[in-house]
Amino acid sequence: MPAATEILEPEEHVPAEPPPRPHVPFIFKLLTYCVQLPLLCLSTAFFGSISLLTGLWDKDGRQQHAIARVWAGTLLRLAFSPVEIIGAEHLRAAGPAVYASNHLSYYDTPVLFASLPFQFRILAKAPLWRIPFIGWYLNRSGQVPIDQSSARAGVTSLGRGVKTLKSGMPMVIFPEGGRAATGQLQPMAAGAAWMAIKAQVPLVPLTIVGTYELLPIHHIVLWPRKLKLVAGTPIDTVGMSTKDSEALTERLRRVIIATTHANSFG
Repeated sequence: MPAATEILEPEEHVPAEPPPRPHVPFIFKLLTYCVQLPLLCLSTAFFGSISLLTGLWDKDGRQQHAIARVWAGTLLRLAFSPVEIIGAEHLRAAGPAVYASNHLSYYDTPVLFASLPFQFRILAKAPLWRIPFIGWYLNRSGQVPIDQSSARAGVTSLGRGVKTLKSGMPMVIFPEGGRAATGQLQPMAAGAAWMAIKAQVPLVPLTIVGTYELLPIHHIVLWPRKLKLVAGTPIDTVGMSTKDSEALTERLRRVIIATTHANSFG
């Protein structure tokens, strides 16, 4: 079994300098600041409030998840960025699984909520629970925070994810731990693989294409474009032990890199 810190954090590395973003047409800047940003904030507050109210009686999170899907679809429409789903047959398999995705942009979460055709829980950094509306939704809808204040706290958090999987609920996780500053896949922590192995459920690679160009890290201007979500073939973990976590994570990483190259918009 890998060390606890290897499960929780990608290996330390020095990221390359992010490539300069191409000049964004002035019309997109005007559209973002005057129309899209205000509407994005209002939509998040509106749907967050409804979700918070629904949480008073929605014990299994089904209605809150449906509201989150509408919120996500609204954000994508406001960004004029439709999503093409490739490999949808891999998303219709019955039973729980760990869905592990690359992480390029704040828009990755709306892509996943709008595109995945089932209820799921996300494993996300604990500080998100402190953000108004977003944190309230995460708390009331049963999402799983990952506490990285210590290795022991982190493994306990992963244990809650395993418990969620064993209850029959799929989990979604970004193994890189944060958005890619360069648009290239970063080293991955082994937590997603570890949870899949512990719960003996499939690990499903998800590859998002286009959100980095839509809204890269440290930018606030949207550049509308088509997006893709590619679901890879589920990787069976039956018979694996936690000692296989690192090898499984590397396999996951290779699949996402290859899928990204094969589906690039060029």
